Amino acid sequence: DPAIAAHHGRAVKRTGDGSIIEFRSVVDAVRCAIEMQNGLIERNAGVPEDRRIEFRVGIHVGDVVEESDGDLMGDGVNIAARLEGIAKPGAICLSEDAYRQVKGRLDLAVSDLGPTQLKNIAEPIRVYSLDVSIPAQAKQPVAHVTPVAPTPQKRRFGLAPLAAALAALLVVIAGGAWWLLNANRPASLATKATAEAARLSIVVLPFANLSGDPGQDYLVDALTDELTTSLARIRDTFVIARNTAMTFKGKPIDAKAIGKDLGVRYVLEGSVQPSGDRMRVNAQLIDAGGGAHLWAEQFDTPRADLLQTQDAIVTHLARALDFQLVQAEGARVKQTPAANRDAEDLALQCTAGVEKAGWIGKEADAAYALCEQALVIDPKNVRALQMLGVKFWVRASLGVSGDPKGDLGRADELESKALALDPDWTWPHDVKGGILREQRRTEEAVAEHERALALDPSNMDAAAQLGIDYRFLGRFDKSLEYIDRAIRTSPSDRSLAYWYDSKAWANFGLKNYDQAIEAARRSIAINPSSDPFAHVVLVAALALTDHDAEGRQALQRYLAPPSTAPFKTIAAWKAYQMSKVPEQGVDPRFVEMCERSYDGLRKAGMPEE
Repeated sequence: DPAIAAHHGRAVKRTGDGSIIEFRSVVDAVRCAIEMQNGLIERNAGVPEDRRIEFRVGIHVGDVVEESDGDLMGDGVNIAARLEGIAKPGAICLSEDAYRQVKGRLDLAVSDLGPTQLKNIAEPIRVYSLDVSIPAQAKQPVAHVTPVAPTPQKRRFGLAPLAAALAALLVVIAGGAWWLLNANRPASLATKATAEAARLSIVVLPFANLSGDPGQDYLVDALTDELTTSLARIRDTFVIARNTAMTFKGKPIDAKAIGKDLGVRYVLEGSVQPSGDRMRVNAQLIDAGGGAHLWAEQFDTPRADLLQTQDAIVTHLARALDFQLVQAEGARVKQTPAANRDAEDLALQCTAGVEKAGWIGKEADAAYALCEQALVIDPKNVRALQMLGVKFWVRASLGVSGDPKGDLGRADELESKALALDPDWTWPHDVKGGILREQRRTEEAVAEHERALALDPSNMDAAAQLGIDYRFLGRFDKSLEYIDRAIRTSPSDRSLAYWYDSKAWANFGLKNYDQAIEAARRSIAINPSSDPFAHVVLVAALALTDHDAEGRQALQRYLAPPSTAPFKTIAAWKAYQMSKVPEQGVDPRFVEMCERSYDGLRKAGMPEE
């Protein structure tokens, strides 16, 4: 999974023993395949042949059809699957079309298998085979990914690109026995000896299967594996490899002893248990130093669909843990003498404070000051650069900046520096997308937010930002889809007030006024003072549904002292809305939505000027 993310892949479908994964280019798909194959060569070293995990890979360029559920169909997928089927274990098979696009970039021996008749494919396909199992052959350069232990299955992989979108597709199909490699795994790959536990260091202990059915063990273990992989995507985390963590399966948990043995600050434990026709997933984050429970979460899912909803569960927990780990580390730093704090300590405390304060306000400003101190110590501290970029972007995006253009320029400068230092961190891409949207470069914002989501599928803020992007493009149905995804996946998120505000506007655009009113009220109930947009859409939607008295009351509450509402007239609101028009031109659907909002505000009594 980290390799797929590093090469801009997107998991389209998982089938238990297989997977379909889309890439943006054939080059990305091939590099990912080579990285996986080379990784298996290293992991299989010294392992008996009958206990090795081996991949088969097939790569093809062709048309595919996207179904309503996001699944991909057609000859492009079929040919990729057939190419995988004829590949030798450890090899990669490419169709002639795919090979033509990458042959100048390969530093591997290639065998021309000639025209090959593939099952259920009418015309023969010319096939080329790459063998990466020869030690003398060089690896392709690939982006760095955090090493994690392999899923304990013997699998075959096939890749195919989505030609219409200039993307590539990885089709994964399993074959052969399912073997565990714990006994053969070199200890050096499983542990990292440290004199002192690293920041954000954690072990994900095997989740307990409380169903009473040993046949469910593989589902519970798969959930543990996926969560380990997702946590490894969080910047600067040190995650104990899965094989070492699995040695604690079924044993009593002593978090303090485990933390000392493995050199980690945090322990994540959990369980999966039946509850009627549903399964309940429990997770607890423990401070390994003192044994205190820092956080706990429950996630319920239909019992029959645990495997199918595994990605949703993992994304939900990973999103929560990203926040909780930073909060825990920020609290730890507070207890450290000021003279002993380095730039990263200050940046972590800054991030924890800003997130807890809700991005703006006096408490948030005090936290941002810690990031400024961090940059005095280390001008290249990526976390501090990224978080200070948030400070200036949020001011401009919420309409509370005295110098929106200047603040956006400062935010852009800070996020660009962060990306130059760490181009594969999801958060600078996320904020960069927001900056681009404020600069009216909305199509570029969409691409940046998609990149953030590809790098970390648990980054639901990027999903919500995509929803906002699509609103300004007039695509309200698409906007609602992404906003609902964020709310459903992270229902207790620190950004929930803003997400419900965005949901209200998407429904307003679709003329779903009752849903817009409900979402706006939920946003205001969560955080009454931080977001002016929820108040504006509530007033407009109430007025347009003939709830005149309620609309006027909502407007009075919005404007009443000590309100700092930035939009106190229709002219001010209109100027703000038009400042968001994409540079490629305004969509008539967006214009029509804006006109309805002006009518509603006017009806509720907001002054024109």
